[in-house]
Amino acid sequence: MQIGIIGSGNIGSTAAQLFVDAGHNIVISNSRGPESLSDLVAELGPNVRAGTVNEAASFGDVVLEAIPFGAYETLPVDDLSGKIVVSAANYYPQRDGEIDFDGHTQTELVAAHLVDSTVAKGFNTMYYETLRDDAHPDAPIEERLVLFIAGDDTNAKTTVARLIEEIGFAPIDVGSLEEGAHMEPGSPIYNEPMRPDAARSALADLRE
Repeated sequence: MQIGIIGSGNIGSTAAQLFVDAGHNIVISNSRGPESLSDLVAELGPNVRAGTVNEAASFGDVVLEAIPFGAYETLPVDDLSGKIVVSAANYYPQRDGEIDFDGHTQTELVAAHLVDSTVAKGFNTMYYETLRDDAHPDAPIEERLVLFIAGDDTNAKTTVARLIEEIGFAPIDVGSLEEGAHMEPGSPIYNEPMRPDAARSALADLRE
């Protein structure tokens, strides 16, 4: 699969390595331009190249955005049209400033901006070092750590779930983008490594 990555920080670069290890082709980008990514691309290997944000968006069948939440309106609407976009962004007021969510979740705002994309939430609940060090693609699903996903499109979530399995984690579907509030900072499941049984139990508690 062709995967575009917008954002080359801890989550973006770690996900890029996992996707490469699973056999996918990557274009990774950041706001500073492709030249700033030469060392990272050399480290990740021949299946990765650096591009502009627009090039990464255009390249991917699936595009992971892992940029500060406050910058979500910089995501290129036209280049991401028709794409599955996985939002790994988290809102931190001290970094992103005060934002009026008007009763919506973080990823619902991203989806409202990317009006012609199919947006799912994922890769946002796990610390990057855990993501980097605890991928076990050869382990049974029930023995892996969980990566949660949320979204309003079943086919998109199926695609993202398959990617999560390929890189060595267990996908757990939280539900809709609205229910994706359970995946936001401050939730009991946020940045809490757990296996599927514990994750399902924690979600059941949250829904009560």
